Amino acid sequence: MTRRALLIVNRHARRGQNSRSQAVNQMQRLGFDLMETETETEKPQYLSDVIRHYRHQVDLVIIGGGDGTLNAAVEGLLDTQLPLGILPLGTANDLAHTLGIPSSLPEACQIVAKGQLQRIDLGWVNGKHFFNVASLGLSVQITERLNQRVKRHWGVLAYAVTALGVIWQARPFRADIRLDGKLIRVKTVQIAVGNGRYYGGGMTICEDAAIDDQQLHLYSLNVRHWWQLVASLPVIWQGRHKAWLGFHACKCQEIEVYTHGLYPINTDGELTTHTPAQFRIIPKAISVLIPKKHC
Repeated sequence: MTRRALLIVNRHARRGQNSRSQAVNQMQRLGFDLMETETETEKPQYLSDVIRHYRHQVDLVIIGGGDGTLNAAVEGLLDTQLPLGILPLGTANDLAHTLGIPSSLPEACQIVAKGQLQRIDLGWVNGKHFFNVASLGLSVQITERLNQRVKRHWGVLAYAVTALGVIWQARPFRADIRLDGKLIRVKTVQIAVGNGRYYGGGMTICEDAAIDDQQLHLYSLNVRHWWQLVASLPVIWQGRHKAWLGFHACKCQEIEVYTHGLYPINTDGELTTHTPAQFRIIPKAISVLIPKKHC
């Protein structure tokens, strides 16, 4: 039976322009009747409205792009409860990495056609939902420095290259954090609240994090000098903060962060809100097509 799908390919994603035609052809050969094929804007915030418009005309939504494109579509997916298929055409593709979806376009198309549905959690901060991570501090400086030229040139290494360029500018700030009601005061250069397992081009938010564990995972980088941050990078990359840094907390369902002054917060790589911030987990919020699990 032919399945009706809304296919949206962000042609401004790193591999979007070159992969659009291939994605259309592959999905049609796999038996999909496609309703839409691409977004023409570099700022795809309107994607949620497109999804709502087609809610009664399609059986699922297929999105070709990176984490920023998926983040722009999350409200529409949540409102319509249409299943999501992912074609990882962006730079980092951290959500796809978390879900085990390969970067190969033909393989990703096969998963959309023949994979299994899984309910996954969403993070929420100040009214904005996110898939992977919401953070403030150093990560915001990295986000502000990243651009399409750097991403296209360096690929997934763009995050590491940009980070090395801004780490020496990192300045600690004080924050009050409430974890499920318990107050902790920190002096930090970054606070990250994760829902998925990976963020920032493959870094691990926490070594035991999962996108369906109904928990948020928080860490704070409590370092005094930039060289300490450089020394801790291997630990940060692997999500083993508890073994090295001064503060790490996992498995929280509600988090509040207060700072002196307003600090911007990025969600899945997009600046969307600021402190003071309230975070919570939205369990089993949407359905995503993932590779079939074999016993």
